[in-house]
Amino acid sequence: MPLVVFNQKGGVGKSTITCNLAAISASQGLRTLVIDLDPQGNSSSYLLGAQAQDDQPTVAGFFEHCLSYSLRTVLPTDFIVTTPHENLHLMPSSPLLGELESKLESRHKLYKLREALQLLAAGYDRIYIDTPPALNFYTRSALIGARACLIPFDCDEFARKALYTLLDNVAEIRADHNPGLVVDGIVVNQFQPRANLPQRMVNELVAEGLPVLQPYLPSSVKIRESHEQSLPMVYLDPLHKLTQAFVSLHGVVQGLRTA
Repeated sequence: MPLVVFNQKGGVGKSTITCNLAAISASQGLRTLVIDLDPQGNSSSYLLGAQAQDDQPTVAGFFEHCLSYSLRTVLPTDFIVTTPHENLHLMPSSPLLGELESKLESRHKLYKLREALQLLAAGYDRIYIDTPPALNFYTRSALIGARACLIPFDCDEFARKALYTLLDNVAEIRADHNPGLVVDGIVVNQFQPRANLPQRMVNELVAEGLPVLQPYLPSSVKIRESHEQSLPMVYLDPLHKLTQAFVSLHGVVQGLRTA
């Protein structure tokens, strides 16, 4: 079942959360796919590192085909590459996504990703989708094609204000396009338990009845090393406290999917 990681605010850890949850799925023997819809390509860099190639298939190639009238049979799997990690595959991002967006919108291709996801579901146990920090064509396509989303939250007042708008946007897509879409939960990222503001802010969200998931992901400089080496935490340092938090969060999210 496709899971979208989405927040309209940048810098909240969407790519980090996407890739680390996906890596845990793969490490547990689940055939796992990450689709990187963000033109910045952070998830692609994180999972491929030096193995990224200029001539590799990308998600932009998939969307370009959606715009063509070619009779050539093309499958979504044609745009997927392997990563250095067993069971973990990737549909990489591309800067061309920005150039294609207006064409895709004008040609009403909003449901093409959903069609692709329906085909891909037969070959993968888990599909994670990283999205741009905007409610644009690609984010809407992902939310229309998925059954659930996770919302990263970084304990910032601006992030809190944006959160309510974000939840309204998800509700609108649910009402207009995807009645089965649910918010699995809010993932608290870079949490500092000894600081008063993050603790108070999270407690207030919980008191409002919002679906704040536990555990909260602790702040750690280790994640910078993880990014630099293009190694999600479960491969870099399986026993680290942040890795264990990701593993616990993964279990919570999968429990929601099977409940």
